[in-house]
Amino acid sequence: MRLGSEPPQLLKQRLLYKGRKFNFEVNNLRLPNKAEGDWECIRHPGGALVIPVTTDGKLVLVKQYRFAVQRRLYEFPAGTVELGEDPLETVQREVQEETSYTSENWKKLGEFFLAPGYSDEVIYAFLATEATPVENPPDQDEDEDIETVLMTPQEVESAIYAGDIADSKSISSFLLARPLLFD
Repeated sequence: MRLGSEPPQLLKQRLLYKGRKFNFEVNNLRLPNKAEGDWECIRHPGGALVIPVTTDGKLVLVKQYRFAVQRRLYEFPAGTVELGEDPLETVQREVQEETSYTSENWKKLGEFFLAPGYSDEVIYAFLATEATPVENPPDQDEDEDIETVLMTPQEVESAIYAGDIADSKSISSFLLARPLLFD
């Protein structure tokens, strides 16, 4: 995704935290409207998400524990784009690790900012059709607590409206895929 079509003037930058998944910085800026001040920003390499669709039309989700919200969330498989990695490679790896499914048919649905008020993270969304289980799935990451869940597109939509699916990247990606799922 193209960033910076109207960049502010950077007056001072402070890196407050350098982590394994993101950095946190405070920037003293002069915005295009000439306002000046400090703005915090999470710098993230981006994430990639896939909506896998099985041969019988079920969507493959994960039910994953998320410490920040202290509960398990239903989400589509996703992961952080590694340095030098194409987002498609990210989702092809993550869907196998998280769900033990794979596909030969991939379509890019689009991309969008996750939380542009405080982060530059972009989510790259894909659809994988005719997804099938992998014979020898790779091991999950040590820190992941994940259960694979299959739902129809109608069940996913109902779960979104009921508040049972509350992950914004999954909801946004489902909206992008919806015309292809309900044809």
